[in-house]
Amino acid sequence: MSEPSSSFRHRAHEAFEGELVAEEAEHTKESWPENIVVRVRGPFYDVWTSQGVIRCVVRGALKRERRREDLVVVGDRVEVRIVGPGEGVIEAVAPRRRALVRRARDREVAQVIVANLDQLVVVLAAAQPELSLGMLDRFLVVAESQDLPTVICLNKVDLDPEGRARAALAPYRAIGYPVVETSVVTRVGLEELWRMLEGKLSALAGPSGVGKTSLVKAFRPELELRIGAVSEATGRGRHTTTASELIQLDERTFLVDTPGIGVLHLWALLPEELGQYYREFRRYLGACAYRDCRHLDEPGCAVRAAVEAGEIDAGRYERYRAIYQDLEEEAERQGRWEVERLRRERRTR
Repeated sequence: MSEPSSSFRHRAHEAFEGELVAEEAEHTKESWPENIVVRVRGPFYDVWTSQGVIRCVVRGALKRERRREDLVVVGDRVEVRIVGPGEGVIEAVAPRRRALVRRARDREVAQVIVANLDQLVVVLAAAQPELSLGMLDRFLVVAESQDLPTVICLNKVDLDPEGRARAALAPYRAIGYPVVETSVVTRVGLEELWRMLEGKLSALAGPSGVGKTSLVKAFRPELELRIGAVSEATGRGRHTTTASELIQLDERTFLVDTPGIGVLHLWALLPEELGQYYREFRRYLGACAYRDCRHLDEPGCAVRAAVEAGEIDAGRYERYRAIYQDLEEEAERQGRWEVERLRRERRTR
């Protein structure tokens, strides 16, 4: 897409000040849900509309009403007023559902990565970089808290001939998470992954270097997307996708390629609600001796008894304990009343 015209830059300034000229009000207004934000570039938002992709700015009043961190994000359904050829102003944002949200790295605020998903695809590498089950568990907590269906994609299986990564994911298969094994080198699993994506708006999320962008290019090889290598020194991927972007694979299938995530900080979760987002815990939650059981060291804990009986995976339970401790520290730092307030806000965003 070409750079915005100088006149559009002037309109952008007016939009941010909430002083759009009267003649623009006579232009066509598009309404959601057809208008979808596909890309964010600084103060400009590329929006897919019935007239094609147009570059938009945000109405000044809307900008003042919403926080900068989640002003408008990829996947948002928006109301657009056309102000010129290929140019528009975002007037309103439809209520979001099933958003991928984390705590911003440097501030105590929510960062909405992508909104209005049909499903999340957590992409992990069988090798290079090393499989991170802790990262996977955090993604699953976020997804469960949003009622967001999730697929686990184990990529680069050609680098794991002994199947160690496959075996590590067996506990997730056992509790009902779909797992697809893929390789863009051998093309294994790509047809199965396509069947899971078809007809949905999905986000590919995971650490850097696991091959998210390579998977996108496997379905759309003509796209000019940068692919990075894994650092030999650290074993970690290098960021090549710097911002989320919504890509159309066919008439009904959309995929959001998201930047690699180094640390997934959970947002607005109280430690005592964590257990309900572990689907294998749920059948035991009402059977503990204490109603406020944390499932840590309390006597008569049905969850711990299930772990000892081999009914709940011990490794996943230990990672639950680590996440619980992180949430406790977060609640102490922010204050429990503040976390409660943010939790209510999260559920109404």
